[in-house]
Amino acid sequence: MMQTTTAAASPTSLSTEDPELRAPMVEITGLKKTYQTAHGELTLFRELSLQVQTGEMVAIVGQSGAGKSTLLHILGALDAPSAGTVYCASTDVAHLSPRQAAAFRNREIGYVWQFHYLLPEFTALENVAMPLLARGTTKREAVAVAANWLREVGLEDRGSHRPGELSGGEQQRVALARALVCNPRLLLADEPTGDLDEITAGRVFDLIERLHADHGLTSILVTHNLDLAARCTRALRLEGGRLANLEAAPQVGLQPGIL
Repeated sequence: MMQTTTAAASPTSLSTEDPELRAPMVEITGLKKTYQTAHGELTLFRELSLQVQTGEMVAIVGQSGAGKSTLLHILGALDAPSAGTVYCASTDVAHLSPRQAAAFRNREIGYVWQFHYLLPEFTALENVAMPLLARGTTKREAVAVAANWLREVGLEDRGSHRPGELSGGEQQRVALARALVCNPRLLLADEPTGDLDEITAGRVFDLIERLHADHGLTSILVTHNLDLAARCTRALRLEGGRLANLEAAPQVGLQPGIL
């Protein structure tokens, strides 16, 4: 069994008085995920273990099909493990009911995908406000908070525009604002710059770094871009169903920039 990958927490980033802050934001032990296929059982994860401390920004790289997105789905209670324990934000996410999982995501998780998934018939402001409306916030308060988040991502003058009227970088910034509007503790980002050109991708990643620092987030990002991964607290490689520190992983096929 592979040892759990950890990083020492900064003394200034964690309180010694609050037990919840001392606990890892993410703790996975012995994770196994299998699928039944026409050709038999497919095992995606094999005794995978991981700890992510509060305040870390962790990158996960790996070949397509390695299971990077599935790992984020399990952390975000969008999928369930076949075996093992998964604690996220002090919650056993492997045993939540659908209703509990939805409430957990709304409360604790900000999720950003490679595609923005903004609803095309609604404005940027309305898209950002939707997670607040889903938890029962009044429309007036939701709109006010959403407007502040659009200002946070530099799009205060684009709130009345629909997604089709925004550039790719602007769409992803709106998606970031929507992901963080409920003040989650954990940001999960699945190839957040994958659909963007190099310059725009760098700017969006700059924004993610700033939001991570300014709002005390813990962030886990899936990326194929090794240059961006190197800017994170740690970079891990998912291969053969397990995680290893990137610098300790086999270097065959790894190139600077795009993996």
